[in-house]
Amino acid sequence: MTAEVWSLDWFETGVAPKAMKAWRGVEAQHVVATMRLVDTPDEQEVLEALLEQSKPPTPVMNVSKHFLIFTPFRYRPSHPSRFRKGGAPGLWYGAEEIYAACAEVAYWRHRFVLDSAGLAKGDVVTEHTFFQAAIAGSAVDLIAPPWATARAAWTHGSDYTQTHALAEAAAERDVQWISYESVRAPGSRCAAVLDVDALDIVANGTTQQTWHCKANRASVMMRHEQDCYLWDF
Repeated sequence: MTAEVWSLDWFETGVAPKAMKAWRGVEAQHVVATMRLVDTPDEQEVLEALLEQSKPPTPVMNVSKHFLIFTPFRYRPSHPSRFRKGGAPGLWYGAEEIYAACAEVAYWRHRFVLDSAGLAKGDVVTEHTFFQAAIAGSAVDLIAPPWATARAAWTHGSDYTQTHALAEAAAERDVQWISYESVRAPGSRCAAVLDVDALDIVANGTTQQTWHCKANRASVMMRHEQDCYLWDF
């Protein structure tokens, strides 16, 4: 962090209550994976319970949350993300528009293919559940003043130095979430949620969708019914 890019003083005027709804996409392979190992619904229920016991503990929450909400907070992924260092506690990421949420998933699927030597040829096809959550709480809005002054630091394609420093400083000041511009879908608004209590599931028939993803080293395609997006890399 350098004073020339942004200042800790901005927290004095640049934090305010904010709310939005955001889409998030998660891979939906876990049910299929356990079904391959069992013959009956009862056996699968037992297996799922055993797997749950082996996972890290759920985060402390003021109110019980849906597992799609709290799951990211229970892990410490080794790879870094825009507002989280590698090995640090997980965050919940989402995007206001479904296209931006798909763009973020596509980027990370492409990264997965590039990082896997065994996937140099052929396609990787996966199923993803996209769902919507309501976010509300104290926030830093990087698209608004004074934070927008440092837009180049927040939207860098691969250097997360400044965003990591910002997120650490925000967490120390009990900021619950960060609103920012999507790098994979410029102009779209995204959210990085630091506090699970700032989240709640939006539960109705229109806020959960199943998307299919085909990824290889050249491109990623995502499709849901008649909607189809393609990114060339």
